[in-house]
Amino acid sequence: MTDTTYPFAGIVGMADLKLALLLNAVSPAIGGVLVRGEKGTAKSTMVRGLAALLPPVTVVPGCPYSCDPAAPDPDCPAGPHPGPGSPDSTAELRRVTLAELPVGATEDRLAGSLDIERVLTAGTTAFQPGLLAAAHRGVLYVDEVNLLHDHLVDLLLDAAALGINYVEREGVSVRHASRFLLVGTMNPEEGELRPQLLDRFGLTVQATASQDPAERAEVVRRRLAFEADPAGFATRFAAETAELAGQVAAARERLPQVELPDAALRQICAVCGSFGVDGMRADLVTARTAIALAAWHGRDAVTEQDIRAAARLSLPHRRRRDPFDAPGLDEQALDEALREAAASDPLDSAPDDPSDPDRGPEDPDDDPGGPGPGGPGSPDEPGPGARPDRTSQGDADQDDASHDRTGPESPAGQDGAENDPAPVPGRTAHSQPDAPVPPAAPFRARLLTVPGVGEGAPGRRSAARGPFGRTVGARLPQDRPFALHLPATVRAAALRAPHAAATHPAAPHPAAQRRVSLVPGDLREAVREGQEGNLVLFAVDASGSMAARQRMRAVKGAVLSLLLDAYQRRDKVGLVTFRGTGAELALPPTSSVEAAARRLTSLATGGRTPLAAGLARAAHVLGTERLRDPRRRPLLVIVTDGRATAGSAADLDRSVAMLAGVAAVVVDCEASVVRLGLAAGLAARLGASVFRLDELDVSGSGPGLAGVARRLTQAGPASRGRVA
Repeated sequence: MTDTTYPFAGIVGMADLKLALLLNAVSPAIGGVLVRGEKGTAKSTMVRGLAALLPPVTVVPGCPYSCDPAAPDPDCPAGPHPGPGSPDSTAELRRVTLAELPVGATEDRLAGSLDIERVLTAGTTAFQPGLLAAAHRGVLYVDEVNLLHDHLVDLLLDAAALGINYVEREGVSVRHASRFLLVGTMNPEEGELRPQLLDRFGLTVQATASQDPAERAEVVRRRLAFEADPAGFATRFAAETAELAGQVAAARERLPQVELPDAALRQICAVCGSFGVDGMRADLVTARTAIALAAWHGRDAVTEQDIRAAARLSLPHRRRRDPFDAPGLDEQALDEALREAAASDPLDSAPDDPSDPDRGPEDPDDDPGGPGPGGPGSPDEPGPGARPDRTSQGDADQDDASHDRTGPESPAGQDGAENDPAPVPGRTAHSQPDAPVPPAAPFRARLLTVPGVGEGAPGRRSAARGPFGRTVGARLPQDRPFALHLPATVRAAALRAPHAAATHPAAPHPAAQRRVSLVPGDLREAVREGQEGNLVLFAVDASGSMAARQRMRAVKGAVLSLLLDAYQRRDKVGLVTFRGTGAELALPPTSSVEAAARRLTSLATGGRTPLAAGLARAAHVLGTERLRDPRRRPLLVIVTDGRATAGSAADLDRSVAMLAGVAAVVVDCEASVVRLGLAAGLAARLGASVFRLDELDVSGSGPGLAGVARRLTQAGPASRGRVA
C-alpha cells in the first residue's frame, strides 16, 4: 500500500521544529517535543512525517506490546517470550508505530481495558491493550494536547514518568512497558497546558508561519502538488528523506561515543540555575540535547555552541513562574549566563557556523518568538504577577478625591451624573480614560462554584455527572448511547440465570457452560461523579469611580487571582468592561486565560458608570454562549462598587431581569470610609453572594474570611452564586 504521508523533507522552513524532532529521533531520552503555534503552520504534518525517518525496530512476532526479542519484558501480558539465544526465539523487523491520541479518547482506549468479547464468548478474563501499548518503542502523538481531559493527562504523566502502564480496573490487573517519544501540538489561543505535563516535554518550539511571500508561495505550491499526486510527490523527495533517515541512524550510532566534559556540564547547570528553573529535569534535558546535537553534527564532544542551541529548545517552557508569563527565552540573558559560566570554567568551543540550522539569532530582536525590547517579558514591562511600585498614601488619597466623588453628601442609589466631572465640549467621557495601572500581586483566591450538579465539560470547579470522573455506581440506562458498567451488567445476568447449564443443558464443551447469556434488560450504565469546568464571565467596572490607582491595582490583582484559579480549574473565561456610556466585550469567552490576563492588564479607566449596560452586555454574552455550549454552566462575577451614574433606573431593572437564573457573585470594591452598600443592594436584586476584595484572599487570615462564612450561612440555599 502506498504511503500518502506528506514527506518530512518536503516541508518548507521551520528549522527549529525540524531540529527538535530530529534530535528526539536521535536520542528519545530527551523526552519529546511540544509544538506551540498558530493554526495552519504544518505542526501535525511534520510530526506525522517524522515516523518515516525513524529506524525500524525488531519485535517479537505477534506481540501487541512490541517487545524486544533481545530483552523481552518479563511482565508482558502476551508472554512469557523466549529469551535471547533460545531455539524458539524469533524476531521480525517493522516500522516504528505512530500512535495518535484523539482529544476525545476514553480512558480504556488509552490505557487498555477488559476484552468484552472474550468475557462474553469464552467466560475468561482477558486484557485488550490500548494506545500506550501501541506506542511502546514508538511515537505517541497528541494533537491539541492542551485540550486533553485531565484524567487522560494523569495517565500520560504516570506512563511517561515510569515507562510502565499500570491498569487496575474491572477485575483486570495488568502492567506492561510503555516507553515512547511524546510529541504534542497545541494552539495557545485555546488554553494553556497543565504545568506537570508541560514539564514532561523535553523541548518546546514555537511554530510561526513565515511572512516571506516567496516562502509562503513555495509552501502553497508544494501542498497543491502533494494533493494532486501524493505518490509522485513522495517520490520527488524520496532521496532527501532517505538521506535524513541515514543521518538519524548514523547519529544514533555515534551518540554513545560523544563526550560531555565536566566543564560543559558545569556550564549547563550554571545556565539552568541562572534562569531559576524548578527541579533538575531542565539540566538533564539540556545535557541530553547538547549530546544529541554534537552527535547530529558529527562532533566527538559537546561544545558551547551545542549548549546554547540546546538551552534555546529546553528552557523556554520551564522558565515560566506562573501561567500568565509569556513563554520564551531572553537570548541576551542566555548569552550573559554562558559568558559568566565560561569565564569561571572555560570550555573550548567550535567556531560558529552560519549554516548550522541550530544556530540561534545573533540579535534577540531578530527572533520573532523572543521578548525583544519593550515586548512581553522584557525588564521594562511588568508582568501580570509583578508587584508595582507603591505610590504614597497622599497620592492614593488624591486619586480617591479626584475619581471617587460620591460620598455621604450625594444621595445613594440616585443617578449620580452630577457627581462626575463636567464633560469637555467635543469629547465624551468614554474617550478620555486614565492610563492603565498594573495589577497587584495575585494571591490564592477563594473557590467560587455554581450550585447544583451539572453535566458540562470535565474540569475542577463545580460538581458534575457525566462520562468522566470516578465511578460511583450503576443504574439502568437512561439514554442512548451510554457508558457500560461491565461488572454490574455481568452481575445482573448472573443473578438472572445463576446456572448457565440450565440455559445450555446440552452444551458440547465445558467452556459453553461458563458463558453468560445477556439480554437487553441486563445492561447497566456507569454512574460517574466528578467536577466540571464552567464559563466564568467577568463584568468589570472601569469607570472613574474605580480609577483610584491603589484601588484599581487591588481590583486587577483580585481579578487576576480569579483568572489564575480559572486556569487551574479548566474553565472558559470572558471579560466584559463598562465605563463611559456603554459596555464592551473585551474578551469573548475562551479557554486562553493568558489572553484575559493581557486584556485586564491593559484595561484603562475613566468616565461614568453604565452599570445597566454592563449587566445587559453580560446577559447577552451568556445567552449566546448558552446556545453554543448548553452543557457548560455559567458563573457571572461582577466587580463593581455598585454605583450607577449612566442610564436610568428602568434600564437597570431590565438588565437585572435579563440575568434571572444566572449564578452570580458580586465583588464589592467600595473603599470609602462611609460605606453606601450599593454593591450589596445589587447582589440582593440578583440573588447573588457579595463580598469585599479582601475577602477573596484565602492565603491569609483575618475577619474577612469569617465575614464570607457568615454571609454564606445567612444566604443559605437560596444563594445562586456559591463560595466554597
